Amino acid sequence: MAGGMKTFEYAVVGPDGRSVTGRIEASSERAVATRLRELNLVPTAIDEVAATGMNKEISLGGKKIKPNDVAMVVRQLATMVRAGLPLPRALSVLVDQSEKPALTEVLRDLNAEVGGGASLGDAVDRHPAVFPPVARALVAAGEVGGFLDEALASAAAGMESDLKLRRTIKSAMVYPVVVLGIAVLATVVMLMFIVPVFADIFEGLDSELPAPTQALVVLSDVLAVAALPLAAAIGAFAWWWRKHRRDPKVRDAVEPRLLRAPLVGQLMRKLAIARFTRSLSTMVSCGVALARALEVVGPTSGNIVIEKAAAQAGESVRGGESFADSLEATGVLPSLVVQMVTVGEDAGDLDGMLRHVADFYDEEVTKGTESLTSALEPLLLVIIGGVVGGMLLALYMPILTVTSNM
Repeated sequence: MAGGMKTFEYAVVGPDGRSVTGRIEASSERAVATRLRELNLVPTAIDEVAATGMNKEISLGGKKIKPNDVAMVVRQLATMVRAGLPLPRALSVLVDQSEKPALTEVLRDLNAEVGGGASLGDAVDRHPAVFPPVARALVAAGEVGGFLDEALASAAAGMESDLKLRRTIKSAMVYPVVVLGIAVLATVVMLMFIVPVFADIFEGLDSELPAPTQALVVLSDVLAVAALPLAAAIGAFAWWWRKHRRDPKVRDAVEPRLLRAPLVGQLMRKLAIARFTRSLSTMVSCGVALARALEVVGPTSGNIVIEKAAAQAGESVRGGESFADSLEATGVLPSLVVQMVTVGEDAGDLDGMLRHVADFYDEEVTKGTESLTSALEPLLLVIIGGVVGGMLLALYMPILTVTSNM
């Protein structure tokens, strides 16, 4: 839990006289009461939750909510709203049906705020770590425009498409990652446990060790001394990366280079374009203003280069330029995207053309991932065989030399 933050359970009376309970994080009871009154709720009870192990897990549960669970909840909410169920009642049903403690707490919070008179858009905006930017913007636009059910369905569809693409990439990369991990583990085991045994044998030989064998023994000695510091350094870097990878300076330094990286650079660019165009298509189809949509969907691409291009295009659109000319001026997106946007603007079907672009790049990402893994599998096997075989050959070279001289 963040420093100084505590978990409180509360009971309130809404404007309609209904009693609602929920749980919230705040620094004090006074802070809880202030926030509840801002929502036009009358608190009747505020109690601090004891910091037991289970409660700590729940208070941190927002970080463990899975995106597919959120997409399912949004889809279910869209279905109930379309069926004519009042929003507070639909949220109450979701709270009762939820089996995930962390997600249940979020739904309770939404239910309390909506029951107290807040809009659903404002309620979901209080949970940016749970609901993605496009979903939050669509909910707000749907409430204002009177098409909340369509906005929720579009948000769910966008989240599901993104999850499907991520699963495709992850499943395709499992085998190469496992093989690479085995290769690294085998190398470390040989250097730390097998090479020292042979080194003791080599000390009894009168002849000079071959250069490959000497290099292997030296590497083993270095690893024996540096293993713990190296593991600590890797752990420290992993912790630092997890904490700072979203910092603007880090993103500016890393993400442009990723797009220029061999093998994976083009694949990552296509993935970012697919996310960007699909999110933009979803928002435009729901009637969100193009400039506002570009402001929201830029970060969903996952790469700061595309994000900055979207922001630049948004400023140009606000200045009166066409969307196609704005994209072309950035010099970031491929000509195919610009041409499709031009056709979409001329035909009055921008969201449809953006959807076609997203489908095309989704397919390109899938094919590229399959091609990359197909190329990596034999390459990794050759590398593993070369490394392990070379180490074994270096270990047996002195023994073979002594035997041949006898």
